[in-house]
Amino acid sequence: MTPSTEHIDRVFRTVSSDRAATKSLLAASWKRSMTHYGLDPAQRRAKERLDQPALSRRKDRVGQLLDIAMPKLDQLFGLVCGSGCGVLLTDEFGLVLDQRRTDADAGTFDSWGLSPGADWSEAAEGTNGIGTCLAETRRLTIHRGDHFLARNISMSCMDAPIFGPDGAVVAALDISSARADQTEGMNRLIAATVAQTARAIESDLFRAHFPKARIIVADSDDDAAVLLAVDADDLVIGATRAARRSFRLEPRGALKPRPAADLFDRGEDEPSGFEKAQRAAVVRALTRAEGNVSQAARALGIGRATLYRRMKRLGMS
Repeated sequence: MTPSTEHIDRVFRTVSSDRAATKSLLAASWKRSMTHYGLDPAQRRAKERLDQPALSRRKDRVGQLLDIAMPKLDQLFGLVCGSGCGVLLTDEFGLVLDQRRTDADAGTFDSWGLSPGADWSEAAEGTNGIGTCLAETRRLTIHRGDHFLARNISMSCMDAPIFGPDGAVVAALDISSARADQTEGMNRLIAATVAQTARAIESDLFRAHFPKARIIVADSDDDAAVLLAVDADDLVIGATRAARRSFRLEPRGALKPRPAADLFDRGEDEPSGFEKAQRAAVVRALTRAEGNVSQAARALGIGRATLYRRMKRLGMS
């Protein structure tokens, strides 16, 4: 029995099990691929791609994302290009928008359909790094036999979603490997780098969306981008997906403006994290201005009277 035949039999056995999908996220994705999308793990039809005009239109939809992501794709590719890996960026539907790969690996990636204009959603390819990452909105690794289609079991894919300023997923960042000897340990290391790069793109995209706001970075226990955008009136007008979860804000869409102090307040006797950040910003501005309040206020983008009121509220003489 060939590896492809063994894989096909394994998928059918797993999907036929009544309990497998409740115990395993991978089995649940396989079941989705077969029962919801009607895919067959043995199918081998040729991979279709958008033509250049259609691909250009899809890129135009996310122009700012691409502008921000391109330097980071180059940097990420520089770290993995020597190990048979390619870097891909897709839109929120799993369509590949941009790619980095070596000339030596181009033939392999093209034969797999890992190239701009290709659809790697779960609906098109079943369980795979890009499509399942977008379907489940989480970072993951799909290693070789974890794929749904037998034709994809020669690759390993490490993916992380990228969320937009409104909290919705806007892209997936993928590293796919053509190396047959790539270990799961190496995959974990690459996956961590993918997640870190995805968060950097997400952070820069958020900052670009709120160019006139003050950006507050909150503490996080993982690699999530916990950012808040605060306007000149100290109202929170934007939050990343992780910040929305941390502060129990609206999960997606526009935020209802609320005072930043309401999110950070920890009681009358203990300064909030926001107050500490404010105090530090005021101290820095005053130090640079050598104590000149008017000059410090201009540097902070507020009026002199506003700065005096803020200093009084923060207990600063």
